[in-house]
Amino acid sequence: MLAHFWVAFAGFLLAILLGEWQMYVRSPLHAWVNNPEHYYRSVTAHGTVMAYVLPTLVAMGFGYAITELALKRPLVGLRWAWAGFWLVVAGTVMAAATVASGKASVLYTFYPPMIASPFYYIGVVLVVVGSWIWVALMSINLRAWKKDNPGRAIPLAMFGNVTGAYLWAWTSVGAAIEVLFLILPVALGFKSTIDAGLSRVFFSWTLHAIVYFWLMPAYIAFYTIVPRAIAGRLYSDTMGRVAFVLFLVFSMPIGIHHLFADPQVGAGFKFVHAAMTAVVSVPTLLTVFTIVASVEIAGRLRGGTGLLGWVKALPWDNPMMLAVTFSFVMLGFGGAGGIINMSYQLNESVHNTQWVTGHFHLIFGGAIVIMYFMIAYDLWPQLTRCAPLPRRLINTQLWLWFVGMLVLSMPWHLVGLLGMPRRMAYYDYSNPALQPQAWTVTASTLGGLLLVISAFLFVYVLARAGSSAATPAPYTFSRTAYANERTPAALNTFGLWVAMMIGLTVVNYGYPIVQLALLKETSVPAITIGGP
Repeated sequence: MLAHFWVAFAGFLLAILLGEWQMYVRSPLHAWVNNPEHYYRSVTAHGTVMAYVLPTLVAMGFGYAITELALKRPLVGLRWAWAGFWLVVAGTVMAAATVASGKASVLYTFYPPMIASPFYYIGVVLVVVGSWIWVALMSINLRAWKKDNPGRAIPLAMFGNVTGAYLWAWTSVGAAIEVLFLILPVALGFKSTIDAGLSRVFFSWTLHAIVYFWLMPAYIAFYTIVPRAIAGRLYSDTMGRVAFVLFLVFSMPIGIHHLFADPQVGAGFKFVHAAMTAVVSVPTLLTVFTIVASVEIAGRLRGGTGLLGWVKALPWDNPMMLAVTFSFVMLGFGGAGGIINMSYQLNESVHNTQWVTGHFHLIFGGAIVIMYFMIAYDLWPQLTRCAPLPRRLINTQLWLWFVGMLVLSMPWHLVGLLGMPRRMAYYDYSNPALQPQAWTVTASTLGGLLLVISAFLFVYVLARAGSSAATPAPYTFSRTAYANERTPAALNTFGLWVAMMIGLTVVNYGYPIVQLALLKETSVPAITIGGP
């Protein structure tokens, strides 16, 4: 577990430094470096680590911790878990080295017909295969526990953990098909053309649902750690299970809303995916209601009375209270932007602008990553046998992250509405049309600097913890407010929900994929970034 977390956070530090460098060199604060390839090399490394390596390792490490702490038994398949870890590390090193050498500046979304060195794709595949071992182990450990505990409700943390594992297993299939059958034959020199449209459809299979894989550890923390950490109670165990299975079912068949501007997919299926995207907001709204209710319980247990008296009574000096508040604020802003993105009509105004960059940084870098911090803080005494972590330092780190993320991302929303394109290596601020927007890039650079300071402070707190030894209390998850709450049978198993997930994916993706696969003369010449 510690190995997964430390590698994840080491990669995170490198990626956040690259992100800040990107903001700085294209801002008015610095003369242009005069080599766009260096910029795109950095963007590829930043995105690959943040999108694949960090969340995968956090989900795996947290998943193994949940398995032992929630099921109260040793992990089955420890050697396989180490094998999965080393595959992820090997893949990360291979992909990162290829990007650093300048042979893979295709960004983390690959963007055919640009083709990188095959070693980049092989590295990404190793990361995914290592994560599939984790998926199998989560299923095996749950099956073993259920065999020994017939009729018992699966602990909520483990239920969410396995939900995230199944979601990742299915959503990663799209990118796996794209890489193995469409990209690698070209990267290895067996073909000189690629069907870029079909490739993008397969990647859209992964592109949006991966967000909910990133999000699942944060939501598990919302339901099973936050109420306990602030001395409250979970308002509803059942509501948590409903939210998890709704993510499993509805986060998959919605990715084509990323292709609204692509001509190869018909308008009918674009509309279907737009409508389905709206449905995935339901589990988020359920979660907001349930967690706010759980926080209210904590406030009232602390003596809060009246309509809003419980808010004042909350433990605002508690890092977990701060983190969940900051996460919900950023989730609210980011989610509001997502409603614009999913709209078939409004998307035209923000497509491929800095608005989109601001949106996903608020969701992932803001709402999700701040809860990754809290997962590590919460588990650290249990994993390292250290003394309680310093609250004041943690609160400072959380404030820096929250303020930094808002300062970074809000200007992107503004200039996105004005039409500033994303993925641009340089802006000519001597242009009178762009000069009034120069301050927004400077502001984002300063926001990024706050994030860098916060990230290093986070790692410092974790590293310093090892200098003090203590015996931690037994680890517990949140208790429900209703001790006799009965778990419905349908929410204590996965067969129905996995079948619905696969069925909806086939319905929403089957026809576009088959239609595109049968079309003739759809391939275009590949643009090679780096050779074998």
